[in-house]
Formats: sequence, structure tokens, C-alpha cells
Amino acid sequence: MSDINKYDADDRPLKVVAARYPLRLLAAFFALFILLAIVQSIATNPRWEWGVFRQWFFDPVILAGLGKTLLLTLLGTLFGIIFGTLLALARLSKSYLLSALAWGYIWLFRSLPLLLVLIVLYNFSYLYDSLSLGIPFTSIEFFRHSTVDLLDQFSVAVLGLSLVQSAYTAEIIRGGIIGVDHGQQEAAAALGLPAWRRTLRIILPQALRAILPTGFNEVISLAKGTSIVYVLSMPELFYTVQVIYNRTQQVIPLLMVATVWYLLITTVLSILQYYVERYFSRGAIRHIAPTTLQRLRQWRTARP
Repeated sequence: MSDINKYDADDRPLKVVAARYPLRLLAAFFALFILLAIVQSIATNPRWEWGVFRQWFFDPVILAGLGKTLLLTLLGTLFGIIFGTLLALARLSKSYLLSALAWGYIWLFRSLPLLLVLIVLYNFSYLYDSLSLGIPFTSIEFFRHSTVDLLDQFSVAVLGLSLVQSAYTAEIIRGGIIGVDHGQQEAAAALGLPAWRRTLRIILPQALRAILPTGFNEVISLAKGTSIVYVLSMPELFYTVQVIYNRTQQVIPLLMVATVWYLLITTVLSILQYYVERYFSRGAIRHIAPTTLQRLRQWRTARP
């Protein structure tokens, strides 16, 4: 009997030997050790004043500041996407004037710190008593309004966040559009589709796969960046916490209140990003990895 026949006749199951990664295991235990040490130092140190943390975490004043932070994030994201999309399309336009103006806008607001933009806008009424819309170099006006009444704290915060955010969003969207295979645009043009329809129905849906990861990171940065509007004395989350700990002198526990709320906001946005990216990756990835909930259901189903 040949050696091959001997192996064929042997019905004993093959023994599966698990691969061993000692360095990986050692690194995991070391990381777990560091994590437990940090948790112990935080949980057992009375100077963190966790009782004060519990007292203020769901306080109505804190929740009102949290609501302002969420509203600023929502409006900044919405206007940033709208203006950013228009800027990206202008940058890709064949019109030299539109492309140059869009480039100048993006260059300006990517170069200026958000803090500086907010302070300049807040003091805009010092430069101009009123804002008007009309035909340049004529006395014809269609609209005029007092700057002080038009630009209050909330308006300045939304405007500043939107202006800066739209500049970054425009470059993200432009990069996603450029990343689409040029053959897709040529094929759409060969079908006789108008330029606007090619962009909305063919180019942008494919570009979303490249836009979404970076775009969601910008939204998360914006949610944290709303804390900068404290310079306007606007009662968002961080400013509210500052006012309270300046009055009570309980700095650390109140800073932890803000920390945990920001962690919750960014965690929810990260989970949303994960599911949105999964949705738009359909058709591009043959086998999409199951979610944590799907893995849990599979594990429960497989149990005897």
C-alpha cells in the first residue's frame, strides 16, 4: 500500500494546533494591568469627589448646556455640509472665477483659528453699524438690519462654526469626488445625462464611500470644538461647567461631568458612523463583517 493510501485509510481526525502568540498575549496582559491600575487609582481616590459628580451630572442646568452643545453641533454640521458641498462643486467648476473664489474662501477659513473667527464676528458691530444688501456703488438697497440685533451670541457661534466647518467639508467632498473613477463620469456623459444629474445620481453616491469616514471625524471634532464658544459667554456645556465650578470651587468633579458627556456624544457619533459606513459599503465589499449585536445573536443561537 502506498503512503497516499495509508493516509486515505486513516480515519482519525486531524489534531488542530492553535497558533501561539506569546508577545501579543504579554502585551494584552500588560495593557490590562495598566488599565486596572488606572481604574483603581480613580475609583479609590476621594479627591475625585464622585459624590459631587453624581449630584451635578443630571442637573437641569448641565442638561440645558448639553442641549446647546448638541444644537450647535447639529446646525454647524448641517450648514457646513450645505456650504461645503457648494464650495466643492465651485472648486471643481470649469469657471475660473468660481473656482478661484471657492479656493480663496477655503484657504482663508482653513488658515484662521476658530477662536479668532468667533471673536472677530462677535465684534463685527464695531466695524459696521448695520448690514445691508443692495447693488454695489449705488444707493439701491433691498435689505438693511442692525448688526447688534442680527449677530447675537448664538448667531455668532453658529455662523463661526459653519464658516470654518464648511471650508474643511469642502475639501473632504472634493477629494471624494476626485477619487471616483473618471470612467464613471465619461460613461454618464456618453449617456447624454446633464452635468447636474451626473453629479447627483452617479458621482456623489460613489464619492460618499470616501467622504463619510473623514466627514464623520469632522463632525466629532466639531462636537468637541463647540466648547470654544465659551469665549462668547454662551451657556453651552463647557461654559456652564466653568460657571458652576467658579462658584462652588469643585473644579475636578465638574470637569469630569463635562468629560463624560463629551465621551457619550462622541461615542454615539462613532456608533452612528459605523452603521452608516456599513450601509454605504454594500456592493463595494463582498462580505461585510457582522456587527457586535449580530455576533451576540449568533453566539446565543449556537449555544446548546
